[in-house]
Formats: sequence, structure tokens, C-alpha cells
Amino acid sequence: MKTYIFLPPVKKPTGGITVLRQLADILHQNGHEAFLVPREAGGWRPEGLADAAPIVEWNALQMTSSDLWLVPEGWVNALVPGMEAGALCFSYVQNWAYLFSSLPEGVDWHHLPVEFLAVSDPVSRFIKESTFKDAPILRPGIDRTIFYPPQKRDNGTIKVAYMPRKNKAMAEQIMAIFEHRAGLGAVTWVPLEGLDAHGVADALRACHIFLATGFPEGCPLPPLEALACGCLPVGFTGFGGWDYMRQIQEEPRYTPWVHLREVNWAGNGFWCADGDALDAALCLEEAVSLIKNEDLYLLAAFEAGQETANAYSLAEQKRAILNLWDQL
Repeated sequence: MKTYIFLPPVKKPTGGITVLRQLADILHQNGHEAFLVPREAGGWRPEGLADAAPIVEWNALQMTSSDLWLVPEGWVNALVPGMEAGALCFSYVQNWAYLFSSLPEGVDWHHLPVEFLAVSDPVSRFIKESTFKDAPILRPGIDRTIFYPPQKRDNGTIKVAYMPRKNKAMAEQIMAIFEHRAGLGAVTWVPLEGLDAHGVADALRACHIFLATGFPEGCPLPPLEALACGCLPVGFTGFGGWDYMRQIQEEPRYTPWVHLREVNWAGNGFWCADGDALDAALCLEEAVSLIKNEDLYLLAAFEAGQETANAYSLAEQKRAILNLWDQL
């Protein structure tokens, strides 16, 4: 069985594209015939990787009924070559919000010969409830040689990292509420933009808190990377974040309706409902207080963060991928 993985046309790699690339590379490096298929000739493709999965150009793609064709959600039309070849077709759902967005008029998942893979437990549950289909889970992995905590952090002004590209207006509203309550200069805001993975990791290690403003999300990587770098995360879960996010608060103001899977770690952040700017600001106040007072809960939260990050290592991602492909 050959595995072909579709790469959508993008100007620069996103977290979802990186996960697709990792999937192909892991299969290729472990004896599976795996190929990346970019939609546009000369479009974005992985570079500088040792033993990376080979590229097959879109126009040269030739599949058979014994092959596997994997396409990320949101690109339903890209499933056509696999369906025409009678290949085993999978939609890899990395964000639940796009599962139905690209279905052509008159087409539904009930009548397409397509199976699902999910990036997290909440996404798998979303797929099951909305399509009645099971979706095995393939979680992303983060490189722990890049994302790791600092040996020592400056205990001066508390620094709060955030990503302006994740709902910028919402982030600004949260910051405005926080500053109005706590006063200007209570914290230093650190925008994360225009940085590669190493730059993001260095910036996170220099910060105390990460403000998560992204939603919807399938299994959000930025808060996970922040946990790995020793930050205390605060903010939105995007629904998919509940795969690993657990409340520090003993009596949280917000609890999800979906059943949370059992995990080995305790509370790792202050989490609020998506879009609730006021609660996000209040959670941020609690996080700042925890750090300023060097509360005992802070050490427990830090340890929980490291346990969380370890569960999403590249080694864990590799194990899950190879186990699933052995079953296929």
C-alpha cells in the first residue's frame, strides 16, 4: 500500500501543513512508501529535511485501488483522484470547523466513500456526533529539542506572549480589559509573529504567560508549545484544546459540556469559554497573581505542563502513526 498525502496550496507552512509533512516523513523513514502531493507545481514544499518523504507532482499522480489517499479537511474536491482510483480515502480532520465548509451543494458525507482521521479526541467526538462515523485519532507532535523550559526565568516584569494572527481584535479586547482593571504596565505584552519555530520557542522561554486567543481549533499547537516552554497558559480552548487542556481552578467558572478523556496530568492552565473576553481577562489576573505570589499551585501547574508536553512528543506521534498504519 502506497500512501499519498495531499498538500494544499499555501504561501507558507502552517501548523496543519507541518503535521501533514511529519506524517509523511515518519511513514517514509519507517519503511512505508509515502509521498507528498502538492496541489500546485512549484508551490510550497518541505525543504532542508533529512530523509524527507519524496514529492509526487499533482499532474503525475497515479493511484490504484491498493493505495491510500489522505486529504486534510476543507479540501473535499481534492478527494476526487483517490475516489476515481478506488483508493482508500481519508479526510484528516485537523479543525472540526471546516468539516462541512467545502462540501459541494448536494453532497454529504453519508454518500462519499471516505473515512475520517481526527487530530484530537474532541474532534473525533465531533465527527461521530455529526456524521455517525468513527474517526481514529492521530495527534500532532512537538519537537521537545526545540520546545523546552528555561533553566531560569527573569522574575522582573511579567511577560505575556500572544499571537496577533489568532483573532487579533479579541486579543486586543482582552488586553484592554486587563489593563483597565490592573493598570497600564502591569505586564509586558510580547507578540509572536514572523518567527520560525526556534524563534517562537526562545520568545516563549522568556515569557511567564501565554494568552491563547485562537478559536475554533482542532488540537491547538501554540498553547501546547507554550506549556512545553514553561509558560502558564490562559485563554480559549477552541473546543479541540480540551484534548489536553485541564483547569487549574478548583471551582472553574467554565467547564465544557463534552466528556473529557482521562489524562495523567492535573490542571495546566486557566481556560475560559471561546469568545469570553471578560473571563479571559479575569483568568489572566489569576495567572499573574499566581506568579507574583509564587503560589504552590504554580509548581504543580508547571509540572503538569511538562507532563502534557511529553505526551505530545514526536516519539508519541511516531508510535501512534505506525500503529495505525500497521492496522490499515
